[in-house]
Amino acid sequence: QVQLVESGGGLVQPGGSLRLSCAVSGSMFSINTVGWYRQAPGKERELVAFITRNGNRNYADSVKGRFTISRDYYKLTVYLQMNSLKPEDTAVYYCNWYPTTTGWGQGTQVTVSP
Repeated sequence: QVQLVESGGGLVQPGGSLRLSCAVSGSMFSINTVGWYRQAPGKERELVAFITRNGNRNYADSVKGRFTISRDYYKLTVYLQMNSLKPEDTAVYYCNWYPTTTGWGQGTQVTVSP
C-alpha cells in the first residue's frame, strides 16, 4: 500500500524558513502528481502547490514567490521549501496525490509566530 509521510514542521518566526519533506513508498511516485495541502484551524483544507511527474509546478496565489515545491526521484521524496513565512501560513501541512487524493496522513504542524 502506498504511503505518504510528512515531516519537517516546527515553530518559526515570521520571515523565517522551513523545508517540509514528503516520503513516498510504493511504485506510484514516478508517475503521479504530488501535492502539498494545508489546513489551518477552523478552515477547510486547501491546496498549496503541486508538482507533476515531469516537474511542472503550480502554486496557490497566497504562496507564490515564497514557496518552492520539488521532487527527488531517487529518494522518492517531495519537498516544500517555505521562505518568508507569515503567521497566516500556520497550519497542518499534508502531502497527497493530486488531484485525486488517497487517505490522509497525520501531517506536520507549521507554526509561524513571534
